[in-house]
Amino acid sequence: MRLNPADDTFAHRIRAALGDDVLRHVSERYVEEPRRRFHGKAGLLALPRSVQEVSTLVRLASEATVPVVPYGGGTGLVGGQIMPDGPAPLLVSLERMSAIRAIYPTENLMIAEAGAVLADVQLAAQNQNRIFPLSLAAQGSCRIGGNLATNAGGVNVLRYGNARDLCLGLEAVLPNGEIWNGLSRLRKDNTGYDLRNLLIGAEGTLGIITAASLKLFPRPAATGTAMVQVVSPEAAIDLLALARDQMGDSVSAFELIHRQGLQFLSEVLPNIRQPFAAHPEWSVLIEVGLSAGQSPMDALERLYEAADARNLVVDAVIAQSEAQRMDLWSVREHIPEANRLIGSVSSHDISVPISEIPQFIRKGAGVIEKIGRFRINCFGHLGDGNLHYNVFPTQGRDRSEFDGVRAEIKGAVHDLVYAFGGSVSAEHGVGRLKVGDLERYGDPVKLDAMRAIKAALDPKGIMNPGAVLKV
Repeated sequence: MRLNPADDTFAHRIRAALGDDVLRHVSERYVEEPRRRFHGKAGLLALPRSVQEVSTLVRLASEATVPVVPYGGGTGLVGGQIMPDGPAPLLVSLERMSAIRAIYPTENLMIAEAGAVLADVQLAAQNQNRIFPLSLAAQGSCRIGGNLATNAGGVNVLRYGNARDLCLGLEAVLPNGEIWNGLSRLRKDNTGYDLRNLLIGAEGTLGIITAASLKLFPRPAATGTAMVQVVSPEAAIDLLALARDQMGDSVSAFELIHRQGLQFLSEVLPNIRQPFAAHPEWSVLIEVGLSAGQSPMDALERLYEAADARNLVVDAVIAQSEAQRMDLWSVREHIPEANRLIGSVSSHDISVPISEIPQFIRKGAGVIEKIGRFRINCFGHLGDGNLHYNVFPTQGRDRSEFDGVRAEIKGAVHDLVYAFGGSVSAEHGVGRLKVGDLERYGDPVKLDAMRAIKAALDPKGIMNPGAVLKV
């Protein structure tokens, strides 16, 4: 179906229905994503204040066949919030819908609007002596609606799961403007199709999430953090298995870090305090949260002793205070910023079966070497098999010099991921950047089912056209 631009005539309809205050000037930040790979456009920018206003906007867009692009915090890295082609869309930002509507501490539940910043959701939980465990580098600016729309992951997936696993219910506006009141507080509800999980991860192509029922968890009585030098990626996997054997689900995070990431920190962020005098080839950042009466420091020391006996580790720094713990996490959390400052030729958010990670890393280096001389920064969430496998120019050269081989690098890495039975989108989503990858590597039956769902819920194709599926 032919889409129409969000033009002055359409703006007049919005103002007639909702007044002048809902429409705002489209500033640059709304049409450019963090890596500046995509530059989009927007005919109009709307900042609704309620689900009813979102409903009105989407209903008007449906009647006029105007494309709608939902906008959260703008931190997405695959172009899902950017529409570069086609008629200028209506951009709907949820930033004014940021309220924490309710908290039920005894139920370990919070109801938050989609525009709530993730860090504010975490703080609201903390104020009730609870945690909301979703934790991302962009948590100071990303918003919970976008986190759910992309099924965000982060560092605590090992223990708590992805965003999908942290949500009990949704309130959402469907493509015809109808409001789905699905803010369930139930943990058991087997009443038909799971519309919640259909919308989570759909990246705004099936509707706009406006609020969510979020799971909270008790705060661990004691937290321990350590940075451990391991002899190899294989040793890191063995260490993870050993940690889980000893501590079970108390292991919250298990992050693999390569020497290249630490060198990047020294190169562009020298003020970040690093735990070891020399950059280890491989290290892991481990965090555990234990119940009352247990000592995380003792648990980490026992883990190190057992790992040392098996020749898995070389050295370790166990945080002795909250300040030292934050210093260790600062290393991991600043690696993406250092990557950005260096400037990657091609970045990849991939996952492979955990036991296959060492072989993938070895073969990946060989694949890249055949294309040219590059630096590889491989790091990420080892506990759930999610690696950020990023390729950079050699020191002194700029990524723009390699624009001609970016597609070749991406294709080579993704082909290798596919050969290992992995995924080319582990936690960032498909957006517009990976639509072709989904077509190439996705299961045909799954893709046909996805197209049928899209056609059924959004027959006019107005919701975030060009994202996830080919138009």
